[in-house]
Amino acid sequence: MTRKILVGFGVDVDAVAGWLGSYGGEDSPLDISRGMYAGEVGVPRLLKLFDKYKIKTTWFIPGHSLETFPTQMEAVRDAGHEIGLHGYSHENPVSMTLEQQRDILDHTFKLLTDFNHGVPPKGSVAPWWETSKEGTALLLEKGIEYDHSNMCHDSQMYYLRDEDTWTKIDYQAKAHTWMKPLQKGKETGLVEIPGNWSVKYIANFFPADLMLIIRVVRYIDDLPPMMFIKSSSNSHGWVSTQAVEQLWKDTFTYLYREEKDFVFPISIHPDVSGRPHVLLMLESFIEWINTHDDVQWLTFYEMAQDFRATHDPAPGAVMPKGFKKA
Repeated sequence: MTRKILVGFGVDVDAVAGWLGSYGGEDSPLDISRGMYAGEVGVPRLLKLFDKYKIKTTWFIPGHSLETFPTQMEAVRDAGHEIGLHGYSHENPVSMTLEQQRDILDHTFKLLTDFNHGVPPKGSVAPWWETSKEGTALLLEKGIEYDHSNMCHDSQMYYLRDEDTWTKIDYQAKAHTWMKPLQKGKETGLVEIPGNWSVKYIANFFPADLMLIIRVVRYIDDLPPMMFIKSSSNSHGWVSTQAVEQLWKDTFTYLYREEKDFVFPISIHPDVSGRPHVLLMLESFIEWINTHDDVQWLTFYEMAQDFRATHDPAPGAVMPKGFKKA
């Protein structure tokens, strides 16, 4: 029986923008230099890796990274990789006003479209993987067709709902005021390719207070376990690549055994995955994945298109502006 195992890399080019908007390095020349490393050293190394294995990937590029590293970003584009949105200076969406969010989206959408020879971005990753209550509507208004910032599942794509609502606990009030269930929003036509902190390679990158805000540990991500941040009391940046690789393998092994079809998006960053020891781990992981039958390496947009081909949104669902079904 034919299966669909869709695997792909999403590369968040945080670089200097990450230090400006998220990692507490905006006043540190040293931390800014680490962002420069990501753009000038990490990016070319990742491009070389993907070319070695003939994998097309998706690069979510903050506007700041696009304008700071034009030569490296041109190499990404010219190698045929997909390009998606990721804020301008890696700003936290929930910390901004609606006007600020819209201004950044409008500006970066135009930047990426012009840069990509008139081809607009189809997907978005929210900086911090933190989505605002207005975020879904803003993406739909802009014609964005998929998002990679939410976590209602970890191995299956789905159509994103608009604003869910819930009642927070107020210990100064009567208990009955908060004993209410979550109210689901309406399903939209925006495809969600689920994010997963366990498959994101940033290792020990976030400071302790930031981790308290995030409250999760990215497991298909490189950044949380392997990037040192001076302001974090529990950050060291030296988690073994073998430990991270085994976590990813265990996740994939379970899904391969238990689910007929599934998606396995991997989030990485040139800040971390551009380091020699991590690149060796990525080579090992790619080669291990390729020992499995029915695996397809796809861009995230190709994943979203595959989902749409077999799943219709709910009747009356708000669709991305200008969307036409193929």
